Amino acid sequence: MKKFLFVCMAAAFALTAQAQKLTFGLKAGVNLTSISFNESVGENWKNKAGFHVGPTIKLALPIAGLTVDASALYDHRSATVSTYELTNVGFVPIENTVKQQSIQIPINVRYGIGLGSVANLFAFVGPQFGFNVGEKHQAIWKDAAEWTLRSSNFSANFGLGVTLLKHVQVTANYNLPFGKTGEIEFSDVVNGVKQVYGKSDAKANAWQISAAYFF
Repeated sequence: MKKFLFVCMAAAFALTAQAQKLTFGLKAGVNLTSISFNESVGENWKNKAGFHVGPTIKLALPIAGLTVDASALYDHRSATVSTYELTNVGFVPIENTVKQQSIQIPINVRYGIGLGSVANLFAFVGPQFGFNVGEKHQAIWKDAAEWTLRSSNFSANFGLGVTLLKHVQVTANYNLPFGKTGEIEFSDVVNGVKQVYGKSDAKANAWQISAAYFF
């Protein structure tokens, strides 16, 4: 993994050195996240829409149709789980929310086809590096389970996009994680001692739809 990251970073610096034009912009969009587990956690787990926003840059390379883009995005994803709590009036439905807040740095290589001065269609692929900036440990089900996020994660993007009038860009991509995003740990307290009786690794895949404006 370290060798792969080194190769990606070296390639990005090499491409930057050959860049013909550097353009700055702002990017924002929605995350349609799907959190999957390596074993059943419950049928009442529901994913919620999130968002991402931040600065972006685009590098035009000396090869026709080839560009590189990179962004530094604040990324918010969440999901809820519904269960029931026993009270003096019977079982009452309750809902807990877990969140993932991170800085995501996607670096994409793009190949585009121009449609005159009006539009440019392109496909892109590249690695994405994420760093958690929110709560790493989140209790759910009244401390019967705990959601723990990794401090960093690595994923890849595959997508399509269009640039309109050289300034407005719209993209859609699939974000595929490598390795787990986090885990849920199930526990109970017996005689004042916490006892862990199960864990489930989780991955957060996401469809992302974004819009950007380049100055």
